[in-house]
Amino acid sequence: MNYIPFEDYKRKWIFTHQSMPVAPEDYTEIKPMAEARGAQLWRDFISNESPTPDHFGKGDWPVMQSVWEGDVNWQKAWEDEADLPEAFIAHFPWEDNAVVYFCYEKSNIIETRWGMFKKYWKNFLFYDDKPLLIGRKNKQVAMFDQNGTVKLGTRP
Repeated sequence: MNYIPFEDYKRKWIFTHQSMPVAPEDYTEIKPMAEARGAQLWRDFISNESPTPDHFGKGDWPVMQSVWEGDVNWQKAWEDEADLPEAFIAHFPWEDNAVVYFCYEKSNIIETRWGMFKKYWKNFLFYDDKPLLIGRKNKQVAMFDQNGTVKLGTRP
């Protein structure tokens, strides 16, 4: 099984919270991965060794300075605007139906579509301790930080 039912997702409250609820018809587009599938994706796309962003080491591309091209403040948009910052959106020339992965850690990855992520980005960022946004077929990447910035780059 590649996914766990949305209702069984341990952090589903970030999508059902009364202050920013996701439309129930969109739940099917937010697909928490089963632990084994998430771990495989993490190994394939992010790291063979490190289970969380806090443990990235020398061989992991997220710690390579050459990957990162710049930073954007996302926290101001969180507080003041509905949409992601334009500088963030401009970095991702993706179609709305492009498959993306929001990776909190090896055992907690959500698959969705780019259009759904843009629509519900604030929900995804309830946990903002260095999650990565990556595309299945695209090299553009983002890493969000609790300080309110997001690094934008291109993974190797």
